[in-house]
Amino acid sequence: MYSTSFFLVMSVPCVAPLCLSAPQQLVGVVGLEIHAQINSNTKLFSGSPVRFSSPPNSLVSFFDGSLPGTLPVLNRRCVEAAVMTGLALNCTINRKSVFDRKHYFYADLPAGYQITQQRRPIAIDGILTYSLLGGKRSEVIRKTVNIKQIQLEQDSGKSLHDDVRSQTLIDLNRAGVGLMELVMEPDMSCGEEAAAAVRELQLILQALGTCQGNMSEGQLRVDANVSIHRPGEPLGIRTEVKNINSIRFLARAIDFEIQRQISVLQRGGTVQNETRAYDSKSGETIPMRDKEGLQDYRFMPEPNLPPLIVYEDNTSLPTSFDACQAVVVQKIREGLPELPSVKRDRLVQTYGILPEHSFTLVNEDGLVDYFEAVLKATKKEPRKVIGWVTNELLGHLKQQDISVSESPVSAPALAELLDLQETGHISSSVAKQVFQEMWRSSGKTAQQIIQEQDLGLVSDTAQLHSICQKVVDSHPDEVHAFRNGNKKVLNKLMGLVQRETKGRADPVLVRTILQEKTL
Repeated sequence: MYSTSFFLVMSVPCVAPLCLSAPQQLVGVVGLEIHAQINSNTKLFSGSPVRFSSPPNSLVSFFDGSLPGTLPVLNRRCVEAAVMTGLALNCTINRKSVFDRKHYFYADLPAGYQITQQRRPIAIDGILTYSLLGGKRSEVIRKTVNIKQIQLEQDSGKSLHDDVRSQTLIDLNRAGVGLMELVMEPDMSCGEEAAAAVRELQLILQALGTCQGNMSEGQLRVDANVSIHRPGEPLGIRTEVKNINSIRFLARAIDFEIQRQISVLQRGGTVQNETRAYDSKSGETIPMRDKEGLQDYRFMPEPNLPPLIVYEDNTSLPTSFDACQAVVVQKIREGLPELPSVKRDRLVQTYGILPEHSFTLVNEDGLVDYFEAVLKATKKEPRKVIGWVTNELLGHLKQQDISVSESPVSAPALAELLDLQETGHISSSVAKQVFQEMWRSSGKTAQQIIQEQDLGLVSDTAQLHSICQKVVDSHPDEVHAFRNGNKKVLNKLMGLVQRETKGRADPVLVRTILQEKTL
């Protein structure tokens, strides 16, 4: 199955036709299948808790271990999460969906089958709109990918291979954890598009709260289906690159695989229908197994689960039905939060910031709220505040690898600092110095630091006249150049004055005094 996804940054550009008169060039075709772990306290069909990195086999119920006589009980939270995700991705929600058994043998699949939704999934026919930044002016390029379906299914356990003892150990903590499998159509052509789409999906899931989206913990796992063809001709033989665990590696794996397949055909070879893995160290995909023999999963209806029914609104509920137990689409639709694309557009339109700044704000958890909190408490205009938030604040957060919520400089504290700069109490260079001190001395206000270290602007006219005269007298060559029309020299003289005052001189007043003394 093809599927499609999303992010920003690529290593190899999308392949495009060279010109209309020449034979059309081979181009990549990319689809994605994404398994998103549902953010739920318990598993899909059992009451076992869901926690990452717990002791092996400590979160396994009788049902998870497939003991005879145990039956599945559907987790309503997982159903609501799938419906909410489907609505956010413009899907049609099936009012009636069914569960199937998909039979295959893995050592970490104790029942010998997986409960999934193959024939009639919970959501179908969606669209994901994602954006890329391109061009010299960082223009926003919008693209879409079609979503074939979203289905609920169980996760398997985990095999732990011990090469020293030549044995494999099984941890069933993950067995039965609820997943949403999002199957996307082959609508993309390169790694950059796929990475941008996956990143957008990740942000949407996190905004909804339906999946935490942490790829390093396996909460979001991506399989990429890659083929090449000439536009207008049938799709080529595809390969599947399995279990890519980061967005950056996704882009690299897809671009490498496209170029590899092009090289194979150019040498007169044939692309094999196979499953491959991505080696992040070599930057290459490597073969795992061929897919020539179609596996028979022997799908059959799950006999222990009735059809899953969701209701459009409360009026459609059966009269004898407990409304608290029902999944009502209208209620979930009304609870949808502001989605990332809408939030980016609002930030640009409301505050006049650049599109790339809106991407930065939305990509970092909590940064939009911090930015807007600063704006509410300061007189400084948004386009000046954004630089402080995305450069100073975010730079310090990244350096210490901490989240926005852990910042030692709160939004009101930063707003106070910016107001002091805006009203002329401190210079821009001193403001950055004070910010550094606020970061180190958590709890001290900007005003306290300025008073303790005597960092306020020097606005005494007589004192500034004296310092400026000293600078003018000691740099006759620069003064001569200024009088001969080199206006840029004035900036150097201003810098020398600021050095004398340790950045505390009022720049407007200094410029006026220097102009008087150099005429």
